[in-house]
Amino acid sequence: QVQLVESGGGLVQAGGSLRLSCAASGSISSINAMGWYRQAPGKQRELVATITRGGTTNYANSVKGRFTISRDNAKNTVFLQMNSLKPEDTAVYYCNALVVLVIRYDYWGQGTQVTVSS
Repeated sequence: QVQLVESGGGLVQAGGSLRLSCAASGSISSINAMGWYRQAPGKQRELVATITRGGTTNYANSVKGRFTISRDNAKNTVFLQMNSLKPEDTAVYYCNALVVLVIRYDYWGQGTQVTVSS
């Protein structure tokens, strides 16, 4: 089992920045990758960025060059630095931990609201 606790959401004006944090606990050694997803009202949840255990990152095209995912292994924490925020970035952001054993397990945080005003 993996538990995830997010923090750092809020309200910001367009062009501003926010930093999200996700602290993982539990079976940390079983995590293959962590990432951030978001879900806007009336839309499906979508991938924002991921980072593997080896440090390989992946970003949605819509956030490339603006968002940066990173991690602090000592603190079992993943961060999402969001710069040049746009109103279309408004969504609930969820932290994800991927565990692949025989099958895939996805663990999710409770979500944190990010609102970007124009």
